[in-house]
Amino acid sequence: MPSRNTVKIYVEGGYYHVYNRGVDKRTIFEDDLDYKVFLHLVKTLLSPVPPSPKHPLTEVTGFNPVRLRPLTDTLYKEVDLVSFCLMPNHFHLLIRQSTINGLTKFMKRLATSYVMYFNKRNERTGHLFQGIYKAINVDADVYLLHLSRYIHLNPLDLTGMNLVKCLNYPYSSFLYFLGKKKAPWIKPNNVLEHFKSARRLVLRDYFSYQSFVEDYKLDAKEIIGALAIE
Repeated sequence: MPSRNTVKIYVEGGYYHVYNRGVDKRTIFEDDLDYKVFLHLVKTLLSPVPPSPKHPLTEVTGFNPVRLRPLTDTLYKEVDLVSFCLMPNHFHLLIRQSTINGLTKFMKRLATSYVMYFNKRNERTGHLFQGIYKAINVDADVYLLHLSRYIHLNPLDLTGMNLVKCLNYPYSSFLYFLGKKKAPWIKPNNVLEHFKSARRLVLRDYFSYQSFVEDYKLDAKEIIGALAIE
């Protein structure tokens, strides 16, 4: 198992559990707009350059809060977003990078752009995140699969959230895994290729990803150990 949050190991083709939380555990997503802006920034960075110079957040916010730079240099050939979950005071991303520094470039642009937006919207200054993001290399398939499960079950920690609500949580990639939502910048096949099907086909379909997430008996955090958030 990798040691917890030590020196980051960057390799081409490597998978990483990337996460960060608000400074002093403060809220970093205060309402639906904040979640949408963060995901729209991810989409912009992981999609081909749009033909229009229109600001990437205009359609989400209705105004031009911050210039996302550079629009002519996206990272869709360097970084794949496999799964994600955004929580009120932290986020989880499961990422595969194709180049040695793809993840570093992606996270720097994402964090800088989101903090600029958040600070301007809330008329604040200073740090939003608790230091630099954490990125732990996932070097075995068993950890990759259980890490995606851990990420998708993260909303269970929210007060009053049961399993049904958790798996329909709007700010995670689980519904994309099941094909109920579509987005070309989310790459669930990196995990789904290990299963016979995405959705449960019968009551106890142990070969589907859905059953793996919903029915697996052992706590995912116990299996992935140091790959989980502190």
